Amino acid sequence: MPAESVVGAPRPVGRSDQVPAGGPAGTPGGPGRPAAPLRPQPVAVHHEVLCVNAPAMAASGPDGQLRGHGLHGFYRNGVRVLARMELRLGGMEPLPLQGTLTSTAQARFLGAVRLPGDLDPDPALTVERLRHADGVETVIVRNTGTRPARLPLEIALGTDLGPVAEIAAGHRPPDLPGQVQSAGLRWAGPAHTAVVGAKPSPHAVLAGAGVLRWDLEVQPGARWSVELRAELESTSPGPRPPGGRGTGVPLPWSEPEVRSDDARAAMLVTRSLDALGGLLFADPDRPTDLYPASGAPWRFGLAPADALWAARLTLPLGTRLAAGTLRALARRQQLTAAPGRIGGLLPGALRHGGPELPPTCTATEATLLFVTVLAEAWRWGLPHNEVADLLPAAERALAALREGLADGFVTDLSRPAEDRAAHPVAARAEVQAQAHRAALHGAELLEAFGRPGAEEWRDWAAELRGQFRARFWVDDLSGGRPAAGLAPGGQPLPTVTSSLVHLLDTGLAGEGGRHESLLDREQTRLLAQRLVAPELDSGWGLRTLSAKSPRFNPLGHRGGAVRVHETALAIAGLAAAGHENEAGTLLEGLLAAATHFDGRLPEMYAGEQRAPGCPPVPHPAACRPAAVSAAGAVHAVFALAGIRPDVPGGRVLVRAASTAPLGELELTGLRVAGEPFSVRVSRIGVAMVEEAPAALQLVAR
Repeated sequence: MPAESVVGAPRPVGRSDQVPAGGPAGTPGGPGRPAAPLRPQPVAVHHEVLCVNAPAMAASGPDGQLRGHGLHGFYRNGVRVLARMELRLGGMEPLPLQGTLTSTAQARFLGAVRLPGDLDPDPALTVERLRHADGVETVIVRNTGTRPARLPLEIALGTDLGPVAEIAAGHRPPDLPGQVQSAGLRWAGPAHTAVVGAKPSPHAVLAGAGVLRWDLEVQPGARWSVELRAELESTSPGPRPPGGRGTGVPLPWSEPEVRSDDARAAMLVTRSLDALGGLLFADPDRPTDLYPASGAPWRFGLAPADALWAARLTLPLGTRLAAGTLRALARRQQLTAAPGRIGGLLPGALRHGGPELPPTCTATEATLLFVTVLAEAWRWGLPHNEVADLLPAAERALAALREGLADGFVTDLSRPAEDRAAHPVAARAEVQAQAHRAALHGAELLEAFGRPGAEEWRDWAAELRGQFRARFWVDDLSGGRPAAGLAPGGQPLPTVTSSLVHLLDTGLAGEGGRHESLLDREQTRLLAQRLVAPELDSGWGLRTLSAKSPRFNPLGHRGGAVRVHETALAIAGLAAAGHENEAGTLLEGLLAAATHFDGRLPEMYAGEQRAPGCPPVPHPAACRPAAVSAAGAVHAVFALAGIRPDVPGGRVLVRAASTAPLGELELTGLRVAGEPFSVRVSRIGVAMVEEAPAALQLVAR
């Protein structure tokens, strides 16, 4: 699947609630009907070692062998370059000892081999494999024994040049026949050719079996190594795929240093940024503009809503990722609407909304979020001329919002007006929050840049607040809660989901303030209590659906699993609203989960209740890395410092969490107005700015 085809593509394993007519695969279709055909089992990757460096990735089991099973292989631009790379030394597979990531892009595998006839019980040979996602693998054989090791090393290779979308669905194309080429092998398909070369050259190449062979003689205390490189060549014309961040191109964010009484915070930030770096693509229309892919391996391309979330949540590290993402998306904005359709939208497919709610439209989410990211990047210091260049795209997004309104609430902006009238759908609470925030942010931009319409958007936002508070609130014995949505007839949908955290995300306003919420103060307090109650808080983070729901499924990606992104938004929103104890409770769960995932939080994991001695259960279909979970994890830590800049207004407000859930916290290497910014929060929650741009006034609360 080419990276740019993510939007609108069918969801692979674990990402769809559709089943064949008559029931799940393999079940009878009913009386007189044939059984539905058996479908291949979708691929699960929760136990695989996955290296990612956009647009390339590699996957194998912990033993390092690429066996052609499941997702195994090296990939580039959504094509499997190499499916099999199975190593044998002296006819034996090394005994696996360890397989782990050393960074998002690289992995190390270690195995051991005993010399034939060796009486020593300790293995004399170790085999180390150093793998890079870009298709390079170095094999190192070391002899720590007392005798020379004379034995053959054989590496069996093969590929199907299959697209990752088909492989994800469980389809395994047949291997292609190999041909000898120079110091390696070559495989040709209809649209691509794969080549594997080796240095030093093999002593023998068996094309029919796809085997490279070396006859080794490794003396005691010596080592021998070979480098293999897998490359993909396109043989058919077509659009140029996006590339990755080129060699020597700096990351589009500063590299911070985190020091805290809780060491888990520093590990989480460092490894999350490393994960996000592996997802960076360069826009083919302007290679200096970088944007993050949604996640690997399933959504390894531009998904506008996810890219904007990642850019927004990393704004404390600079505005370059936001600028590159905004420009890349502005070029993809729907400029000319088809008859009956709304212009100004960003692309995006429908997303499964869980068992109790309708789907969500990611085109609507991305279009509204575009305005917010531009406004907040401006507050963080995106240069005036860059904001001005992007303002027409934000105005088009606001125009799409205006055209898509129905009965005062926002549903799916991508649907034609007549379709919305004929087939109305529920108005979801989080969409109202996103639209409300976009209206207020849009008003600020329009006013600051001398464009008309600011007061109209403020008036509309005030009207939406009144309607929301009157119609979305559900009274119950606990004091009440927001409805997750309004049915087309106006009836509140009482489902309790983690998507309610978006009501806490009011956005960055002038002078470092917060915009008014759709909830009043008491409603916000009741929501804060609900979020940390056991029905939503699993102890590892927020479930996407209440555990009290009869449709709850701890592995349902919108039906009960924990999504890191929404837990991080809850932590930041609760802290900003003054509910710091609740924020600390959720942060502790997220940090505890991160230690079990080696500091690299996946997109989601099971929403089972936390129990002593039991780690969080991985989700078999989760992307890892995933842009929104990586950026969200960073945001959850940085939010505790409460840095809220207003560069156009010449000030920075700092309001740290007074409960100091991480103990003493020091953040250095942040960026405000493009210059270094550092802050230290004491164990009693007092913030001290230690480095800041001289032109900005510092305000502490």
